[in-house]
Amino acid sequence: MKESVCLYPGSFDPVTLGHMDVIRRAAKIFDRVVVGVLHNPEKQGLFSVEQRVKMLREACKTIPQAEVIAYGGLLAQLTKEQGITVVIRGLRGVSDLESETAMARINGQLNPGLETLFLPADPAFREISASMVRQLLAFGADLAPYVPRAVIKEINKSFPNKHQKTRED
Repeated sequence: MKESVCLYPGSFDPVTLGHMDVIRRAAKIFDRVVVGVLHNPEKQGLFSVEQRVKMLREACKTIPQAEVIAYGGLLAQLTKEQGITVVIRGLRGVSDLESETAMARINGQLNPGLETLFLPADPAFREISASMVRQLLAFGADLAPYVPRAVIKEINKSFPNKHQKTRED
């Protein structure tokens, strides 16, 4: 029987509990979940691609189906190279649906046969976004309710003046 594989792409700057929920749910559906951390040279992130990959690998330690990779370029090209035919996208609301549907259509045109599976956000995580987390960090707020422990550890190393609480996932 052929292994079922999906790609969950994103910038994950930083990874949130909402992202982790999507990864866990995808791992219940697929044999392997490739979490693709996008390197976009046109954007300056809070964390480097290497840091984001490290945080995700740490956060995914309890999800044996998850594999974290970094990539640059088009998602459709990555799926062709990896032989992946399903992309997972989390949806927090109607605006996500509109933008993600457009991207799914373009990716399907660039890689015919590529399907996008939308997973609606768990209500507990619907309001969490990486940009919201970055704003909270800028103002020194406690991030423990929004991000995995691996992110807290990296924040404490990278931004020692922000002193985040640690918590167990």
